[in-house]
Amino acid sequence: MKIDTHQHYWRYQPQDFGWISDSMPVLQHDFLPADCHTPMREAGITASIAVQARSMEQETDFLLALAAENTSVLGVVGWTDLRSAQLQQRLEHWTQTPALRGFRHIVQDEPDVPGLLNDAAFQRGVAQLQRKGLSYDVLLFGHQLPDAQAFCARHDQHWLVLDHVGKPALRDWAQADVASRWRKDLRALARLPHLMCKLSGLVTETAWSTSNALSSNDHAAILQCLDEALEAFGPQRLMYGSDWPVCQLAAPYAAVADTALQWAASRLSASEQDAFWSGNALRAYGLTVPPSP
Repeated sequence: MKIDTHQHYWRYQPQDFGWISDSMPVLQHDFLPADCHTPMREAGITASIAVQARSMEQETDFLLALAAENTSVLGVVGWTDLRSAQLQQRLEHWTQTPALRGFRHIVQDEPDVPGLLNDAAFQRGVAQLQRKGLSYDVLLFGHQLPDAQAFCARHDQHWLVLDHVGKPALRDWAQADVASRWRKDLRALARLPHLMCKLSGLVTETAWSTSNALSSNDHAAILQCLDEALEAFGPQRLMYGSDWPVCQLAAPYAAVADTALQWAASRLSASEQDAFWSGNALRAYGLTVPPSP
């Protein structure tokens, strides 16, 4: 079994997706699980995890409804206000649905990232998630990784998941110290044994253009990042994610999946590939695989 641990779904409404600018027309459409079935099947990937793309309570309900309608969607990483006084009641409601496996906040876009990560109410919210056996996805730009070191170390009662390999600034990869700083910060986080890492989202960290084709330098930098993540986390704490449909800004699903397939086949043993493609996700998100028909 192969699981894509990072897909987004939406019915596009411009007011809900301020981050989708007019320079991203490929994303200004509806994207639902059925729209990715063909490229997933062609890549041998059979299941997905839906991850929030909107910071609103309705997002969690929307994704849970999609999971109920699509057996290929094994789990949901939703959104809720982790600082809310009503968090406990909301979690009690949502956890009645087994597909809910975690939450994410788009920390990278906060005006004060250290302030949020050190906020007492936010800390209490993440602790509540962990007590309920729910994961928390950590989304940060590469230069923000040091801000998350103490936060990730503190929340060690359940799995944390680092999205997009910590978003290295591949568009600036040739600049002095960009790669080395990211590598150092990633390795520091990887020392935390409760932190998983998604090999996802790298194509849109390049200097992508509407040509929808990565340069050879971009491809080489992506492979370098995958190798660095393997060195830092080991094969038992890595998982595959496409970041579809956002990946389509820079590369089609098939290209993203093929890069991961070839990389895993050339670096990992058979048992390590099983962990990378499914076992690690099953552990981190506590997924239940439906029986075969």
